[in-house]
Amino acid sequence: MMPPVVRRMTSDYRRVLLPCLVIVFVNVVVYVGAVRPLASRSAGVATRAAEARAALAAATEDEARAEALVTGTARATTQLQQFYGQLLPTDLSAARRLTYATIPRMARESGVQYEARTTKVEAPQKGSRVWRLAMRLDLHGSYPALRKFLDALEAAPEFLVVDGVTLADADGGEPLALTLDVSTYYRAGRDAR
Repeated sequence: MMPPVVRRMTSDYRRVLLPCLVIVFVNVVVYVGAVRPLASRSAGVATRAAEARAALAAATEDEARAEALVTGTARATTQLQQFYGQLLPTDLSAARRLTYATIPRMARESGVQYEARTTKVEAPQKGSRVWRLAMRLDLHGSYPALRKFLDALEAAPEFLVVDGVTLADADGGEPLALTLDVSTYYRAGRDAR
């Protein structure tokens, strides 16, 4: 039972106390039924928004990487087409014209004596689209002239690859002997040989 003081207060202030208790009860019901679920939902919304921002950032990075890959692939394709179209000889006769005219001219301009040449056509390796025209050149000249020739050959705009260099000392004041292995490549076609 209630102490007498509480009983007296409740009887004297019943008109005020009853509405206050009803208001407190309604506040508790509204808090439990509406405010608290909204607060948890808003916390869930904030979490989902943060997750969505992180997913958007990851998707943006993926898109940037994909665009860079597409751009790089397109650039590589363009450069490869330029290589095949502008640098690489179109067929065996173009490769022979390139080497038969260019190398003797460079030797002459460098002061090197052009002795002999042997050539060999090599079929493309599996999966390749280019044939190889390999040459062995025998040259004679002074060391500065041979060096000038090699520099000119390396700097030439024509697609020539130096595969090997052999320098032999000559006997008694004769010019140095240079054996040079050079290759060029050309596109494979029906009549590649």
